Amino acid sequence: MTVRPAQEHDTDAIAEVYVASFRTLDFLPRLHTDDEIRSWVRSFAVPRHETWVAEEEGEVVGFCALSDDLLMWLYVDPDAQDRGHGAALLAQAKLRRPGGFRFWTFQRNVGARRFYERHGCRLVETTDGSGEEREPDALYEWVP
Repeated sequence: MTVRPAQEHDTDAIAEVYVASFRTLDFLPRLHTDDEIRSWVRSFAVPRHETWVAEEEGEVVGFCALSDDLLMWLYVDPDAQDRGHGAALLAQAKLRRPGGFRFWTFQRNVGARRFYERHGCRLVETTDGSGEEREPDALYEWVP
């Protein structure tokens, strides 16, 4: 496995990882089509953030994106999970933001919450779900 800065030619693969991962969150309403999500990832998510990819055998299997002191996204393709890619991406985020960072996840995303807590992140705040997805969120932080 390799973790490296994302390149322009990675955006399609990153978009596919995002779509595949996001669709596993079956408790969320489908507010956007897969093509709308792909377009958003290509035009906004990757170009406007510090983005890193996890590669396995030359294929992008995960990514994380940072902005200031926020970890905006960390997603691993469902078929590549439980092989250390998420941990490697989170470790990269910690290296890039040694003073710490915050990030959001959905309260019902129990697997992600366990993952982050196992890696030293702590719950800071919860919301009532008044955001776009109408699903309660959980704000986490990592502080060294």
